[in-house]
Amino acid sequence: MKLNRTARNPHSETIIALIDVVFFLLVFFMLIGRMDATAPFDVRPATAVTGRDMPAGGITLAVSAQGALALDGAELSRKALSPALSARLAEDPELRLRINAHRAAELRNVLPLVAEGEALGFRDVVLVVTPETDG
Repeated sequence: MKLNRTARNPHSETIIALIDVVFFLLVFFMLIGRMDATAPFDVRPATAVTGRDMPAGGITLAVSAQGALALDGAELSRKALSPALSARLAEDPELRLRINAHRAAELRNVLPLVAEGEALGFRDVVLVVTPETDG
């Protein structure tokens, strides 16, 4: 008895489709690889420093979670803040401004205060923070 083997018909494997997929992935990753804008100059982000004591002296501006303000314990309105800070700075040009904001206070209520303090002439504006505990 004679068994006939089926003739092998080699399938021509095209790799064109695979090459298309590889080039598509290459272009895709090249496009999304760098989506943020780079500065035309060297930018080195600030390094966070913890464990240092808060500088002594100066006045303290407290910001509540709702955005209410108090200068050295006395509540005041947003309109009265600039004249009060200017008057205190006129007494002592080396005065330090410490901003103590509640952790739930929104940045839109805090950052303009830093800019206003610098615009008025405070050379040292300190944001008061509480370090995290390791427990």
